Amino acid sequence: MRQITVLSGGVGGATFLRGLLHGVRRGLLPGVETAAVVTVVANTADDIWLHGLKVCPDLDTVMYTLGDGIDLERGWGRRDETWQAKEELAAYGVEPTWFGLGDRDLATHLVRTQMLDAGYPLSEVTAALCRRWLSPVHGEGVRLLPMSDDRVETHVAVADPESPSGRRVVHFQEYWVRLHAEVPAEAVVVVGLDESSPGPGVIDAITDAELVIVPPSNPVVSVGTILGVPRVREAVRTTRAPVVGLSPIIGGTHVRGMAHQLLTSIGVEVSAGAVARHYGARSEAGVLDGWLVDTADEAEVAGVREAGIACAAVPLLMTSDPATAEMAVAAVSLVS
Repeated sequence: MRQITVLSGGVGGATFLRGLLHGVRRGLLPGVETAAVVTVVANTADDIWLHGLKVCPDLDTVMYTLGDGIDLERGWGRRDETWQAKEELAAYGVEPTWFGLGDRDLATHLVRTQMLDAGYPLSEVTAALCRRWLSPVHGEGVRLLPMSDDRVETHVAVADPESPSGRRVVHFQEYWVRLHAEVPAEAVVVVGLDESSPGPGVIDAITDAELVIVPPSNPVVSVGTILGVPRVREAVRTTRAPVVGLSPIIGGTHVRGMAHQLLTSIGVEVSAGAVARHYGARSEAGVLDGWLVDTADEAEVAGVREAGIACAAVPLLMTSDPATAEMAVAAVSLVS
């Protein structure tokens, strides 16, 4: 295999990608060449405009992680970050104060916004930013593609007794950063998704791939939004490549993030097997050929297989790059 495509969200997807590349470059993945190109189709529905700047959290998390600039402790943002601009904005009383743009990170958003204002699409802007971050580390071996150049934004409906409807809708970032996903999500609304178009290269990256991986990213607001871009789900369903996923749910809950809350909002049981059935088998108009669950969920394997999806139980905690590479090895082996 020389072409691998990964449908990625932010922290979980980026962490998996780092381990995947560790395995690829060291020749650990069966049947995968060490010079294989890994193309990342990243979620952009988490994007938000703040202080006049276009912020793309998932794109940046993947870019910084694979470019060795990420803050490893937080899992997002720049290493050795400072927050003076955030503090000055708060001193002026400028909202929102709940979302902080770090001083080093600010440069990325300024460059992105200037290029967008000059008429460049997000895909070209991302390619330009990656020439700083990815090219020096990976050469031509990693490509980062936005799922769409169009504006798509995820919003979450939460209860609000003071609203005439009894609920209000907040941007996904407000739900995650300000509310800490502690308020039950009543519905997820992805504005602009149905009218969006796949970004340049996205469909070809899926149809020309020799392996497509769905990493342990949020199945609702990361992978779900990528698959929701018109033509993308169909491309995954019809690609000649095997499609294998890794469960973001271990032992009945998420490891990090808010998959528990958002799966509940769409009526999907919070379990490794239920997420597999939510994606569905390609033989039954779904998107998966194979699915890995954690050893803690070994009892789910039989049910996933009954749904027409190859399944195995292996350790899925991404505690290190070698441990994550072993997950990638198991994923490849499952569908080879």
